[in-house]
Amino acid sequence: MEITARVLFVISTFVSCIGVAGVALAAGDMTQQTPIDIKVQLSDEKNSLRFVPNKIELETGKLYRLILSNPSAEKHYFSSERLSQAVFTRKVQVNGAAGKASAEVKGIIREIEVYPNAVTEWWFVPIKAGHFGDLKCTIPGHAEAGMVGHISIK
Repeated sequence: MEITARVLFVISTFVSCIGVAGVALAAGDMTQQTPIDIKVQLSDEKNSLRFVPNKIELETGKLYRLILSNPSAEKHYFSSERLSQAVFTRKVQVNGAAGKASAEVKGIIREIEVYPNAVTEWWFVPIKAGHFGDLKCTIPGHAEAGMVGHISIK
């Protein structure tokens, strides 16, 4: 009799947890979020090798539009293997003339190359918390000169 009561208690607790989890997971449509814009400049007009800002803070479950602009005369990369493993990418949007989208890229993004005087948008939702110090420009010599950064997801 005691075993049957314990089994019923475990089953009812499990069913209650599933019900609560189901409600929590279905509480909102994440595709309908307004994106939070974060602007990151890759270098500047003087070709300084910096990300501005070089520290980015994010929260899980929120939609971000990371706007990567490169006002310099040379290409730069925004690369963070650990960030790419901690987010769901909705799209990367390549903007052409007059800021209009000229292409969209879907899937896992590990690195984005931004051409001189260009802007690219990375739309994503962080799904894993952590602190990632591997943001860098992968062009030889750029990270060593200071083109590095840190990303934190709460």
